[in-house]
Amino acid sequence: MEYTVQKLASLAGISTRTLRYYDEIGILKPARINSSGYRIYGQAEVDRLQQILFYRELDVSLDKIKDIVTDPFFDGTAALRDHRDKLLEKKKQLDLLIANVDKTIALTEGRRKMSNQEKFEGFKKKMIEENERTYGKEIRRKYGNDQVVQSNAKVMNMSEEQHNEVTTLAESITVTLAEAFKTGDPAGELAQKAAELHKQWLCYYWTEYSKDAHSGLAQMYVDDERFTAYYDKEQPGMAKFLRDAIYIYTGMKK
Repeated sequence: MEYTVQKLASLAGISTRTLRYYDEIGILKPARINSSGYRIYGQAEVDRLQQILFYRELDVSLDKIKDIVTDPFFDGTAALRDHRDKLLEKKKQLDLLIANVDKTIALTEGRRKMSNQEKFEGFKKKMIEENERTYGKEIRRKYGNDQVVQSNAKVMNMSEEQHNEVTTLAESITVTLAEAFKTGDPAGELAQKAAELHKQWLCYYWTEYSKDAHSGLAQMYVDDERFTAYYDKEQPGMAKFLRDAIYIYTGMKK
């Protein structure tokens, strides 16, 4: 079956302008242009549009989606399985947040009591799942599945007081590291203080601390462009500076 822009837009629940834009950027070209100059879409384009909308639902950028669906080795079936897994993750998160809202409503109506820890369960779960999506494969490969599972459990059991403490620590690291960076000396007092604060911060998430693991994580800040971008967003070179400071702190570099 074939569709015009108007019919396909209506079928998919999107605007005709969106379809025309997808054509312009090369993410979804029509199968052909008919004699009247109308874009005509076939089954292959319908299937690709479904994939695009799945990725959009998962907040993937159009540039990234284009790279994925135009890859000559793109596997539509495998992509659908991946979509399903991610949507199930999202469903779990939504179910948890809905349950949290229901508990809060019951609390405000005086029908039940709710601990402060319960109030933030959904948000902690969301943080864990976002970290899994972004860094899960790398972290599990580096530290092992069991270690990651234990770390996630520690986050879920974090009390309100602990959450406040680790938030304050993160802010202190940012401020201290910025001041230390100005000195240009990763072995200096401020840089070593930043490394010590970083260790304290890690201990809120890790079940056990080791110098090797700490230095390994610091190296990943430099090797992985996502971590580098996070630390270098204020000042280029910050990730490497922190890595060097932690190397010295852990004795990996004299």
